[in-house]
Amino acid sequence: MTSVQVDKQHDGNEAEDSASGEGYHRALGARQIQMIAIGGAIGTGLFLGAGKGISIAGPSLILAYAAAGLVIFFIMRALGELLMYRPVSGSFSEYAREFIGPFAGFATGWTYWLFWVVTGITEVTAAATYMTYWWDIPQWLSALVFTVILYAANLISVKLFGELEFWFSMVKVTAIVGMILICAGILTLGFSDAGDTASVTHLWDLGGFFAGKDGIFSTLMTLQMVMFAFLAVELVGVTAGESKDPKTVLPKAINTVPWRIAVFYVGALIMILSVVPWTEFKPGVSPFVAAFEKMGLGVGAAIVNFVVLTAALSSCNSGMYSTGRMLRDLALNGQGPKVFTRLTRSGTPLVGTTFSAALMMVGVWINYQWPGEAFNYVVSFATISGMWAWIVILICQIRYRLKADRGELPQSPFKAPGGIWFSVFSLAFIGMVIVTMAMDAGNRVALYGAPVWGLILGVSYLVLKARNPEGAAFAKRS
Repeated sequence: MTSVQVDKQHDGNEAEDSASGEGYHRALGARQIQMIAIGGAIGTGLFLGAGKGISIAGPSLILAYAAAGLVIFFIMRALGELLMYRPVSGSFSEYAREFIGPFAGFATGWTYWLFWVVTGITEVTAAATYMTYWWDIPQWLSALVFTVILYAANLISVKLFGELEFWFSMVKVTAIVGMILICAGILTLGFSDAGDTASVTHLWDLGGFFAGKDGIFSTLMTLQMVMFAFLAVELVGVTAGESKDPKTVLPKAINTVPWRIAVFYVGALIMILSVVPWTEFKPGVSPFVAAFEKMGLGVGAAIVNFVVLTAALSSCNSGMYSTGRMLRDLALNGQGPKVFTRLTRSGTPLVGTTFSAALMMVGVWINYQWPGEAFNYVVSFATISGMWAWIVILICQIRYRLKADRGELPQSPFKAPGGIWFSVFSLAFIGMVIVTMAMDAGNRVALYGAPVWGLILGVSYLVLKARNPEGAAFAKRS
C-alpha cells in the first residue's frame, strides 16, 4: 500500500485487507508470530555480548537490562498502537511517511534496510566462525552455504521463513530456560563443581552492586551494548502485513515483552552471576560458556556454541526477510527502483531479497579480506541505524495520538500506556544512549558515519524528486 492510499485505508475493515493490496500472503500464524517476537529479543548480544558488559559494570548490568527493557516495552506498545491503527508490511517507513513526511519515510526505509544488510553480514560471518568449532572448513564456504540456504528459504514462502524462525527461537528459549533451571538447582541443591561457592550474595559482596570501575557511570556506559542486544525486537512490525490475524496476534505478542525481558535477560543474568562471581567473566567470552565451565559440565561449550550458531542464523534469516520487504515498500512509493516491486507466486519480494542477499555475500568477502576494528565500526553503525527505527516509531506514535485525540484520525484499539509521555521518556533515554556512544572512542566513529549516510540519503532523495517532482510519493501531507 502506498502513502497516497492512506486516506482510503482508515476504515478498520479496509485496513484488515491491506496486505492483499500489497500482494503479500497472510501466512504467519499466532504460533510463528509469538516465537518471532520472542526470538527477536534474544540474540548474540545476550549470548556473547553480556560477557563484556559484566566485566565493565559488574552485577549492575542487570539493572541496565531492566531499564532498557522497560523502554523497549514502551517502544513496542507505541508500535502496537500504530499497527492496530493500520497494520501494513514495511510499517516503519509507512508510518514515517504518513506522520512525519515523505523524506522521513524514504530515510527510514533505506536506513532500516541498511541495518539488516549490515547485521546479516556480521551474523552469517559469525555463524561461519562458530562452525569451525566442530569442523576445520574454510570460513567463506560455511558463510556461502548458510546464505544460500536462508536465501532459498525466504524465496520459497513466508510460511517457511516463519517455520525457520520458530525453531531458531525455540532453540534459544530452551537454552536460556535450561540454564536458569540448572542454576536454580545449584543454588538450592548445591550439586556440580559450583555448588559449594554459588550464592546470591555474589550480586553485592564483590565490590557492591555497582562494582564497575567508575560505579554507576560504568553501568551507563554499558547501555549501548544492552540496546544492541535488543535490536530486532521491532521485527514484529515488519510481519504485520503477513499475519493471518494481526489485530489479535500482534497485541498478544507485544504484551509478552515484559516477561520475556524479565526471564531471558534479567532472570538469566541473576542466576548466572549468583553461580559464577562476576569477576571471573571476561570480554569476548560467553557468560553461558563460563558458567557451564564453572559447573564442571564439559558439554556446556558445545551446547552454547550450537545455541549461538542458531542465534546468528536466526538474525540473518530475519535480515533476509525484512530487507526485501523494505525495498519493495520503497519501490511501491516511488522511492526506490520499480524492479523491487516484483513478487513471486508465493508472495515473496524476489528482486529485493536477491539484491540484499548479494550484498550480504559481498560483506562476507570484505570481512574475510579486512577483519578487525574497521568491521567492528560498521557493526556500531548498525546499532545507530537500528535505533533510528525506534526513534521514528516513537515520533509517529506521538503525532498519531495527538491527531487521534483531536478526532482527525480513528482511535487505535490498542493504545500505548501513558499516552505520549512514555514515548517522550523513551526518546530521552535513546538520546542518553547516543551520548554514551559519543563518549566511547570505540563507538564514536559510528556517529561520524551517520551524517555521511544522511548526506547520501538527502542527495538521493533530491535526485529522485527532481526526476518526478509531481509524484505523490514526494508530496507533503496535510
